Amino acid sequence: MDKEIKNNEASDLTDKLVSINRVAKVVKGGRRFGFAALVVVGDTKGRVGFGTGKAREVPEAIKKATDQAKNKLVRIPLKEGRTIHHDIKGQHGASKVILRTAPPGTGIIAGGPMRAVFETLGVQDVVSKSIGSSSPYNMVRATFNGLKNIESPRSIAARRGLRVSSIFGKKKEQAKQENKDSQKTKPEGKQKEKKIETKNTKVKDDAKNRNKGE
Repeated sequence: MDKEIKNNEASDLTDKLVSINRVAKVVKGGRRFGFAALVVVGDTKGRVGFGTGKAREVPEAIKKATDQAKNKLVRIPLKEGRTIHHDIKGQHGASKVILRTAPPGTGIIAGGPMRAVFETLGVQDVVSKSIGSSSPYNMVRATFNGLKNIESPRSIAARRGLRVSSIFGKKKEQAKQENKDSQKTKPEGKQKEKKIETKNTKVKDDAKNRNKGE
């Protein structure tokens, strides 16, 4: 049963090759060439992971990287299953990453390594910016650093011992109070206008009465 479950999970996962480099190891007889691969794996439903692998042949390096990525899957909370809950920054080494939520229809606005992470994660709308080093290894690690720090309203409510509705209820109450305050200020302005109009009419009536008396 466990093997069947693992096979089903593996079939649902999608992997993307982010980068592959030819590396050389200097030995006594000369150089031994190999390949280093960086792969991102995800189920497009909120789970994603990355892995690296080295081997003499490209397929072996990719296989090692995918196996490592499958063992390091992380669950990321998504808002409505399409974007992140809030803006966040991630950093690794000299790479800095800024991730921002986006409305529906925005799409994935990101570079190559970051785009691979978002596509395998299942994000449909996000705006991101990379600052500093453009190394794919550092960019992927910085992106994961930012994604791991994302918190959903449910997790915040559980940590505070509250309900999710109570957290959003405070914002609604503040909005209602602001609306009430704005409505209170409007009638005062109208009353002032009415007072000014009545004063003007009284002045006009007084002037007419004086003319008639003369």
